[in-house]
Amino acid sequence: MHRIAALPGDGIGPEIMTAARELLHHLGGFEVEEHLVGGASIDVHGTALTPEVLAACRDSDAVLLAAVGGPRWDTTDPDAPRPEQGLLALRKELGLFANLRPVRPSAALLDASPLRRERIEGTDMLVVRELTGGIYFGDRGRTAEAAFDTCSYERGEVERIAEIAFRFARRRVTSVDKANVLETSRLWRETVTRVGERHPDTELEHVLVDNAAMQLVSRPAAFDVILTENLFGDILSDEAAMLTGSIGMLPSASVGSDGPGLFEPVHGSAPDIAGTGQANPLAMFGSVAMMLSYGLGRDRQAAAIESAVDRALEEGLRTPDLGGAATTEEATRAVLANL
Repeated sequence: MHRIAALPGDGIGPEIMTAARELLHHLGGFEVEEHLVGGASIDVHGTALTPEVLAACRDSDAVLLAAVGGPRWDTTDPDAPRPEQGLLALRKELGLFANLRPVRPSAALLDASPLRRERIEGTDMLVVRELTGGIYFGDRGRTAEAAFDTCSYERGEVERIAEIAFRFARRRVTSVDKANVLETSRLWRETVTRVGERHPDTELEHVLVDNAAMQLVSRPAAFDVILTENLFGDILSDEAAMLTGSIGMLPSASVGSDGPGLFEPVHGSAPDIAGTGQANPLAMFGSVAMMLSYGLGRDRQAAAIESAVDRALEEGLRTPDLGGAATTEEATRAVLANL
């Protein structure tokens, strides 16, 4: 029996978490306990993540999060709690330094992509983004006439994320940097090259970030694993997400060296459709599949979920974001019927 800490969060989060719990119940072998996080936690506790919820997540085998945030909690007060602080705190406290985003457009949705079918056909990549270093976590400051943000990396931080990339690569790791300009990128390239020498059966190529952005839209099927630092990964993973035609289709995972991983859909809380029954649960189902595969070692069940989603789409399942009218409940039933 695996213990899952479920964090429904805000907006459409509770609706797609209900769908995910139905899926887990159908599979069997899970003990699921729900906790507040994000704006929902701010409303009750005044903070986006309480020590009690953090402890429950630490004690679980995996953490499944739906979505956090919304305009209700937007504020210009720098001291006011924000829903996103709960997610950032979870990543930090659980030691989750690697974000994994698979991009595999469903055959049934190839024509939904902004790119031509023949350009994205066969795309099956994994973006591995360093999550706890770089410019987002460096020193910053501002004067009346200037501002600065510092990007820094230590060799050990680069080594551990590179090892993750090589672990999941099937044929090639494409390491993305800006080594023609940035000193941090030169350290990144040197370190990744050394890690690559420990994996002689996997090809390693270095690509500048601007070139990588271009190749993502010109020949996405050529990529296997894309490895990159925090800022570049933030941008490139969203660009890659749109290859599928809907950001509502993509799951993600945040993992570390040990302890539970965090699994969540890429999309946000979509407060404009919350409570209407229109939320697409398929990215949440993909996150459950990633939890089973990357977090719990239940690869066969993960593959079964992915196949069930593909078959449901082939049979015509389309939620509003995909141009159809299927409700969250109808989408859930369609996937379970194919499981």
